[in-house]
Amino acid sequence: MQRKLRKHDVLAVVALIIMAVSCPMDAWAQARKITGKVYTSGASEALQGVNVLVKGNSRKGAITDNQGMFSLEALPTDVLVISFIGFKAQEIKVGDRTNFDIPLEEDATQLSELVVTGTRNVGRTIIESPVPVDVISIKDIMGSLPQMDLAQMLAVVAPSFNSVRSQGGDLNSHVDPVQLRNMAPNQILVLVNGKRRHTSALLITETAVGSPSTTVDLMTIPVSAIDRVEILRDGAAAQYGSDAVAGVVNIILKKGTNKLTASLTGGGYANTGGQAGALTKSGKPDGFNYQFDANYGFKIGDKGFLNVSGQITQRRPTLRPFVNDWGFFDNTYLNNLRTDKNGNPVITNPELISAQVAGNSNLMASLKTEDGLMSARGLTKADFAVYAGMPAITLGSMFYNAGYEINPTTTFYSFGGASYKYLEGFSCYFRRPAQTDRFNYLLYPNGYRPQMTSNTSDISNTVGIKSKVGEFNVDFSNTFGSNTMRIGMVNTINASMGSNSPVNMNIGTHQFTQNSTNLDFSRYFKGIMNGLNIAFGAEMRVENYKIMKGQEESYTYGDAGILTVAQAGLLVGPDGKPLENEASAPIVDATGKPLSVYAGQQVTVKNLSANCQCFSGFGPKNERNEFRTTMAAYLDAELELSRNFLIAGAFRLENYSDFGGVTIGKLAARYSISKTLSIRGSIASGFRAPSLQELNYTHTATAFVPDANGIPQPLDVTTYPTNSTAARVLGIKGLKQEQSRTYGFGLTYQPTRGFEVTVDAYQIDVDNRIFQTSYFNASEVGNNYQEVIGDGEAQFFVNGANVRSKGIEVVGNYTLDLPKSKSLTFTLAAILSKNSVLNRKTLNLNVANLTEDQVVEKYLSRSVIGQFETGTPRTKLIASAIYRFNKFDVMLRGTYFGSVTERSTSSDQDGNYYDQTFSGQAIFDLSVGYTVNRNLKLSLGGSNILDKYPQILRPENQGFYLYSNNQQGSNGAYYYGRVAFNF
Repeated sequence: MQRKLRKHDVLAVVALIIMAVSCPMDAWAQARKITGKVYTSGASEALQGVNVLVKGNSRKGAITDNQGMFSLEALPTDVLVISFIGFKAQEIKVGDRTNFDIPLEEDATQLSELVVTGTRNVGRTIIESPVPVDVISIKDIMGSLPQMDLAQMLAVVAPSFNSVRSQGGDLNSHVDPVQLRNMAPNQILVLVNGKRRHTSALLITETAVGSPSTTVDLMTIPVSAIDRVEILRDGAAAQYGSDAVAGVVNIILKKGTNKLTASLTGGGYANTGGQAGALTKSGKPDGFNYQFDANYGFKIGDKGFLNVSGQITQRRPTLRPFVNDWGFFDNTYLNNLRTDKNGNPVITNPELISAQVAGNSNLMASLKTEDGLMSARGLTKADFAVYAGMPAITLGSMFYNAGYEINPTTTFYSFGGASYKYLEGFSCYFRRPAQTDRFNYLLYPNGYRPQMTSNTSDISNTVGIKSKVGEFNVDFSNTFGSNTMRIGMVNTINASMGSNSPVNMNIGTHQFTQNSTNLDFSRYFKGIMNGLNIAFGAEMRVENYKIMKGQEESYTYGDAGILTVAQAGLLVGPDGKPLENEASAPIVDATGKPLSVYAGQQVTVKNLSANCQCFSGFGPKNERNEFRTTMAAYLDAELELSRNFLIAGAFRLENYSDFGGVTIGKLAARYSISKTLSIRGSIASGFRAPSLQELNYTHTATAFVPDANGIPQPLDVTTYPTNSTAARVLGIKGLKQEQSRTYGFGLTYQPTRGFEVTVDAYQIDVDNRIFQTSYFNASEVGNNYQEVIGDGEAQFFVNGANVRSKGIEVVGNYTLDLPKSKSLTFTLAAILSKNSVLNRKTLNLNVANLTEDQVVEKYLSRSVIGQFETGTPRTKLIASAIYRFNKFDVMLRGTYFGSVTERSTSSDQDGNYYDQTFSGQAIFDLSVGYTVNRNLKLSLGGSNILDKYPQILRPENQGFYLYSNNQQGSNGAYYYGRVAFNF
């Protein structure tokens, strides 16, 4: 379905669409405009978001605004159906009236809510949708969940949604990636009020499904600003464009006025240490966090609103140390055998000198051992531990949503916000004194633990106008978004600069900016069959990705280990012996004699590690400033052939300035077998163009690879873009776009009021899925490759495989209304999924010293394949019960994460890989709320209240982490308290 497009082709298609559907229909001749207000029967509070539909024609209707007002076209013979979740529905005949006052009574058994995601009609209920959509009322659940940010909230209520919170791994913990259906984070599209949300500037190189990805940082949107979230679990690239391969998350903002809601939440982790015994350090409760949320809406005259929300978050880190025994002080350190580049001795064990002066032989013997020196300095092995855990976060964010009715057919709207986030994470191995090339005694006599920081500012703004042109509804808007991340390191050094190295560094800034301009038309034709809705439009999107260099010391090579020879002779120290390198080995020629040198010669005596430790700074060679322009046109139609049979289709043309054109489509249908049972299905083609980050990211970081003794050793690895010399010389090709095909089939069942069930099966095939290669070094490649990449190793992003994701999703809700204002609500949701690599892509690489099988493994390793296929739970079940009685409400939720298998690239001497399977895990959340009065509510509860830790990693795989991170994580039990205000 693909061919090259020119921009004038796109414009011609739009013009033809407009001409084809612009004829008025006679069926509207007798209709007239009616208006009304919907409010609660008791408190007379205006209800926003109420569905007002014409009976027998669910495509004709309206949604109440922030003042509870609605308007629509209707015939005198029409009957209005007014429904809203949590209230009893009403039916009212239009007759001769043109204005209505409609009070609604509360009824917890009313579950169906209008959705707008996946359709460009006025909306339909979840049961009526031809594709699966979850509607999650954030404003209703945020008060009873232990989780405080949007991504984690959605992860515990929607089984197909996932957000794996990394506990380390360089920058991977600085933004929580979001996923649908176990697909990659960059295959989900996030909208706010139906408009495309920009992604983070950060490229996450290690995700739960093994793919490098960009993602939207949902933490930048305060939850107090959100009315509800609609999750479309279906391929929707034909409707919304690139990235909507797995589905769409649409965040609907609040519109209410004259009502202040706020909450203050505090909590922390028990930190019992899990089941790892001596490998962990027993700790006190940690990870204390505090969050204040507030929302208030202002009226703008009688026709407008301004809703403002804010959030302040303070999170302390959780420390999950791995107390290892990798050798902290080597023999040269313990016995003062090290020298500087001039051959002068460096005293690293002054305690030993003092003992020798005192003639204390027992103390001397003790101080020459690790345990003895550690005891003398008041240190334990825990002081050298690797720290995993949640980062410390300080966050402030504000959002607004505004609208103003200029006239009955024209409304101006705007929304957006700004946020600032400072994060300090645990992502680096402890640098031990035994690592002589990365050590400096004067700055860190006992070693050091580098930590990575980020300062992220995020801004967004949408301005638009909705009106009518003839019989067409028109929406014209512009959306701007920008995410800027300034990355830093603290408690670090550039070892090659010696004692002159700064210990805190700015290592660079990443920025991603996106601007989208949209023009959308839609019209409903009542007289065609049982109703036809046509929508079409165009989009222009401009994107920019920048990498800006950090301070010079973070990426340069210093001269602390380089000696400039003063006079010709032999390379010897003051004692006449050969100078020693960083490993205290003598520098000699092939005959074992000192090197002959000449005056002015520069000799690298100590090969000290360059750049900022843990994460090299971004230098001039890493800087980027890349742009992309995208033009698109779409046609979207929904036709009700009868009251029981709906078909929908979408067609999209999209042209990329760097990838050319693409044509994709989608078909969907729903058939009502009875009033309570319907079947539905869809088929769609899709695409995802590689992000500017994937195309242009380049950087050098320190990886740690176990040696023969299982001790992780540092290795500098550079990620090169595919348009680099390193890629071209090796034979790596430029990235292609990913192409997808999605198939879905399901049923909806609503046997009685308050009870609904949906079951959906899906399959998503993606060609040219982007993965990351393993490391290539110069000796393996040969062909003088060292001239290109130097002594380090190289890796790349490649179209590594064709993949398939398939599964079954089940969502069920049942609410039982009990006497005396009591109710009991049950929910059960599950996903059973499977990811498969259909075939690995391989190239004829220019490699001299590797076999064909080794090249295949380097291109797409078994560990990366394992991470995609079995690295996340294939089964996830969520069951909850909410009991409301008098002023109390109790929520109990259980979440089951299926088994996970992690595959290794390392093996024993018999060739047995160090693979490991982790059994399924079940955790429980509990919340108890008490409504003091209509203005005040108190809540207490916890997440993972039984303090369930995952299984420990097998010894061969214990490096940075001690526990598996792909189920519930190793933070353990979390308990919280919350005070909610409502005025």
